[in-house]
Amino acid sequence: MTRISLVTGASRGLGRSTALNIARLGGDVILTYRSRSEDAEAVVAEIRAMGRKAIAFQLDTGDVAAFAAFTERVRATLHDTWSRGTFDHLVNNAGHGDYALIGQTTEAQFDALVNVHFKGVLFLTQALLPLIADGGRIVNLSSGLTRVSYPGYAAYAAAKGAVEVLSTYLAKELGERRIAVNTVAPGAIETDFGGGAVRDDPSINKIFAQMTALGRAGVAEDIGPMIASLLSDANRWVNAQRIEVSGGQAI
Repeated sequence: MTRISLVTGASRGLGRSTALNIARLGGDVILTYRSRSEDAEAVVAEIRAMGRKAIAFQLDTGDVAAFAAFTERVRATLHDTWSRGTFDHLVNNAGHGDYALIGQTTEAQFDALVNVHFKGVLFLTQALLPLIADGGRIVNLSSGLTRVSYPGYAAYAAAKGAVEVLSTYLAKELGERRIAVNTVAPGAIETDFGGGAVRDDPSINKIFAQMTALGRAGVAEDIGPMIASLLSDANRWVNAQRIEVSGGQAI
């Protein structure tokens, strides 16, 4: 049976790479986007060109009130498109960065980061649990910044640290359903995250390249294939792990 993965925030960056690599390995994809509908539809077109099925839905992962209606859309789509009642993999990838030193962090910035990166992950997973097949997988995206500090990302990293703890508890509670739950923590990646700082600012890129054992900042294609492989049966016994994918950053 074809595996179906739901990937949040898949119109760009790591989510896009993850969705495309899942399709390359023979999977179908339900993907979400917050505002870039054209980018999301472009990903859908690429996946369909591989002969796989894909559908994109708009979703603000910081808006818990929207999750019940979204879950019903997913349920209906599974029935209408796949003649199934469940999907196999959930990848909680959607997110954003917001640079601010602790002394200048506003409550609005803090709330937005926690709503998307922690509260949203918990309650979206909760809403979708009845639709995740027994024996499935959940991957939550964290960050290398939970291990190595970089001034200006304290609130973001703290929210990601909460997700790492949540992932361990999910693995414990969902074990009876044989659902494996892991965290993937990318290092510095050249995407539009945080305004594209690592990608577009040569001085910042150089800082991270110099602190990385493999001598460069990462790119989205360093992460997407790894997540796709983690969802495969070859990694069925990997559970409750924080897996850093950073090229050896700050070791």
